[in-house]
Amino acid sequence: MDTQTLLKQTSRSLYLSARALPHPVRDAFSTAYLLCRYADSIADTALLPPERRLYWITRYPDMIAHPDGAQPEQLVREISGSSANPYEEKLLQNFPLCLEAFQRLNAAQQAATLEVARRVCEGMQIDLTTFPAENAGTVKALATEKDLENYCHLMGGAPGIFWSRLIASTVKIGLPEQDFCQLGRNIGDALQIVNILRDLPRDLRIGRCYFPITELSAAGLAPAELLNEENAPRFEPIKRKWILWAIEKLAAAHTYMQTLPLTQVRHRAAVAWPVLWTADTLYKVFLENNLLDPAHKVKISRQIIYATMLFTPLIIGTNAGFSACLQRKLNKFPSDKKGL
Repeated sequence: MDTQTLLKQTSRSLYLSARALPHPVRDAFSTAYLLCRYADSIADTALLPPERRLYWITRYPDMIAHPDGAQPEQLVREISGSSANPYEEKLLQNFPLCLEAFQRLNAAQQAATLEVARRVCEGMQIDLTTFPAENAGTVKALATEKDLENYCHLMGGAPGIFWSRLIASTVKIGLPEQDFCQLGRNIGDALQIVNILRDLPRDLRIGRCYFPITELSAAGLAPAELLNEENAPRFEPIKRKWILWAIEKLAAAHTYMQTLPLTQVRHRAAVAWPVLWTADTLYKVFLENNLLDPAHKVKISRQIIYATMLFTPLIIGTNAGFSACLQRKLNKFPSDKKGL
């Protein structure tokens, strides 16, 4: 078992992007993703009460940086058997393998990996301290719009910065690194809000509403009322507001790709694919007239995924080609803000 096999088994789409990356950054990207995915499994496991999960999440980044033989073994013992997915369970049992992969990274990659792990764990601490236990039978919402934006920065933006730093460490980009990372954060924010929109019915049923109480109250809604599918029309303005936010963030990909040299085919493909798939998913969210219905699963087809990969040379061969492809997808949305 190696990290690439674990990645392939736990996230097919991320594995496709990772496989496209050049070797100098592929292992770092895969290792960081698996370590963050492992933290997510800790935060979500039903085997442990929230306070015990918080205990491990709080200590998790330091455990990566300074692995003590006893702590990782204890963690594996406590959460093994918590997933019905056999591939996820393999990841849970292979924490030492992920730690070994981290130790093989160079110093700069280790620092970047630790930073993104810390930021993601901050987001998971919000989950564990803000929302009720999954079986509490209640739903709680984040307080304000800023709280949701901050959560997206932690769970999506920080990985976007991490990926940008990896690229900048091996590629001569056309922007100052700080500006490049800011674009990466915007793209990561967009990916995260799309995940939150798509997963809304599932999150509600474990007591979590990421959409702020200020916006819900303005729409005459309480968080628990989102469990009733008949309230979808009242939630629609909130949904469309955050779709617009995602579109504005995703537009950063135009400039992001322009900074990547055309000769960096692997990097360009690894960036273009998730951006375009996110745009496709966001449009499916927009078309979904009852996002509150758990039976309506928002997911793009494999046909779309493979078609994007098939036309990769045309999409990434020129900056104009990528921008035209992304803009065609974004142009499907209403051009006026009132439509959203």
